[in-house]
Amino acid sequence: MHHTIALLGAGKIGEAIAALFSLSGRYTVKVCDANLEQATKVASKWPSCTAHVLNLNNPSELRSVFSGCSTVLSALPFSCNITVAQMAADCDLNYVDLTEDVRTTQAISHLAASARSWFAPQCGIAPGFISIAGAHLCSLFDSVESLRLRVGALPLYPMNRLKYNLTWSTEGLINEYCNPCESLQDGKTTLVPPLDGYERFTLDGVEYEAFNTSGGLGTLCTTMAGKINNLNYKSIRYPGHRDLMAFLLQDLKFANDQDTLCSIFERSLPTTTQDECLVLVQAVGMQGTRRLQKTYVSRVYHKTIGDTHFGAIQLTTAAGVCGVIDMILNSDRKDKSGLIKVEDLDLKEFLANEFGKHYYDEQALAGLS
Repeated sequence: MHHTIALLGAGKIGEAIAALFSLSGRYTVKVCDANLEQATKVASKWPSCTAHVLNLNNPSELRSVFSGCSTVLSALPFSCNITVAQMAADCDLNYVDLTEDVRTTQAISHLAASARSWFAPQCGIAPGFISIAGAHLCSLFDSVESLRLRVGALPLYPMNRLKYNLTWSTEGLINEYCNPCESLQDGKTTLVPPLDGYERFTLDGVEYEAFNTSGGLGTLCTTMAGKINNLNYKSIRYPGHRDLMAFLLQDLKFANDQDTLCSIFERSLPTTTQDECLVLVQAVGMQGTRRLQKTYVSRVYHKTIGDTHFGAIQLTTAAGVCGVIDMILNSDRKDKSGLIKVEDLDLKEFLANEFGKHYYDEQALAGLS
């Protein structure tokens, strides 16, 4: 069945979303951006895409853009998403986003409760795919003691002291370093400080660090409450990154002036599309009388699709949200209303999906049955 998607935001992630939907041949995409020139640049590269100017302050214009669409997909900064979600609800359209911001998602979930369409926020990689993988590991046990989720969007060739390049939203990156982080500790929902929970580990001969960042769990704390004792999410970086971010955000107080730090990063840190996304999920629990650990580890690298090169974070984020939309619109969930949690989707079904297949890693699935 053919669907029309209103895609809001024609940045790096927006272009990857437009490309995947367009190349499937099953979707028409209205690419919308405040900068019509940017929307046109993206839409002109891909079949079945059209460019539209986006004005969030003009409801009548938004209604006109949304006409004929089944679903509104926000690839905008998280600060715009409540406005977009409210308009989607007013137009009885499905709503999907990529945000990691907890307060924004709470507000959107409240809107979803009375909506006549379905709402699926937080559908990128983390939150998003990581929740699908985590829920799958938990399903393999009779009871689960702990679930550890780790994700890193990492440059392959970092050259600065932060050992980091800009690969996605700078605003979103800094935001997740500043807000309290949800977790389950001894079965209780707990907020822990960002940048805390420091750990080091080695994988495939490469040393990494990980630390608390906000939003990566999506709705998993609510879903897993009463089912699991300990649950946490941390971002993966190269060693030394966390200490420098703590210096900037805490010692120099940029946590209270995030706009300035965003400007400094975008002025000083080069962007790159030569990157990888590292996904690590570990669960410990009981199968019968046996206490077992099961681990899912996967890497997704940057690649060229068609004649366009996409970074790994572009590809994984776009594949995550496109896969979720495609699975819902082609299932018995399509007629539901209210909130849909991404962790309720099946991992193997997702990996077999035309879009989700970009995450597929046969080795990662070995032993997970």
